[in-house]
Amino acid sequence: MPIQTALTTKLGIEQPVILAPMGLAAGGLLARTVSEAGGLGMISGGYADYNWLAGEYAATEGTKVGCGFINWMLHKDPSCLFRALDELCPPAVLLSFGNPGTFPEAVKRSGALLMMQLHTLAEAEHALDLGADVIIAQGTEAGGHGIDNQATFTLVPSVVDLVSDRAPGTPVVAAGGIADGRGIAAALALGADGVMMGTRFWATRQALVPEAAWSRLVEATGDDTVRTSVDDVVSGHAWPPPYTNRVLRNSFTDRWHGAEEALYSRLGIVRHQYERALKESDFDLANVPGGQNAGLIHSVESADEVLRKAMYEAEEIIARLKPHQPSQPGPEPAAATASGAASGDIREEGS
Repeated sequence: MPIQTALTTKLGIEQPVILAPMGLAAGGLLARTVSEAGGLGMISGGYADYNWLAGEYAATEGTKVGCGFINWMLHKDPSCLFRALDELCPPAVLLSFGNPGTFPEAVKRSGALLMMQLHTLAEAEHALDLGADVIIAQGTEAGGHGIDNQATFTLVPSVVDLVSDRAPGTPVVAAGGIADGRGIAAALALGADGVMMGTRFWATRQALVPEAAWSRLVEATGDDTVRTSVDDVVSGHAWPPPYTNRVLRNSFTDRWHGAEEALYSRLGIVRHQYERALKESDFDLANVPGGQNAGLIHSVESADEVLRKAMYEAEEIIARLKPHQPSQPGPEPAAATASGAASGDIREEGS
């Protein structure tokens, strides 16, 4: 039976799973597939390219999907956000990475739910001050951009405690390293109301990803990833500190990670080589984003099948951990009490 939490109620979805708005990978087809399977699909606003965003929204065919934006990029050109709010009318908007400025106010005025991704307790405090409707706590295990901060397993319960004190009832979402039902169940046990998954949905047939890149991810383990900035430097989208990008190691990261000054000195020729590698899907040189959950991903499937399997597994795990009810009235065993407390506000439909 579907797992109902404060997140599913807030977003009006069946499953407590959000698609991470991964740059240039989370397009309209992937977002629509996740939403139709009961989660919330999200399209990447990427580097503020409104035409790309609008084109991908057209592929959703009216399915409810949200979109995500990069704060520091919006400060350079906020028009993509404002046009999206006015013309695409997303039901939910995720703001991540950097000072959000007045963008949260614009999102709230539009009627969209304000979702804010954060990496530290200080950022969580600020998100609550700004009236975030949903808090997403991303640990350093996450693929793609983030910071070298706490791991998901420690960050999430800390944020949950903070939110419980400051804004009870505000859903907290765990992100980073979650690839299957075990990760979903663990996040719920930590007090989260749901999860945001990126890398696992990156390896699905609906993602805008070359087949050769999928092969790299399926063959990788969590030990094969590195958090670095060199691929951003060569791509021309140098992110501000402290943000780095978790990617799969290859000859490019082996050569340039830790040698950024030398990379800048040869940037012209290296950039030409890198761009050619991207066009030719040469992932010995071009980088593949991926989280430390890479070793849990063994195949490329349809996104709806990934979500269905993960939720079935999570439901089975929760059912096994559910405290046994004694046949005769009496005091509840201590172990059952502890297990019940650990499950937070998880409710199964019909229970």
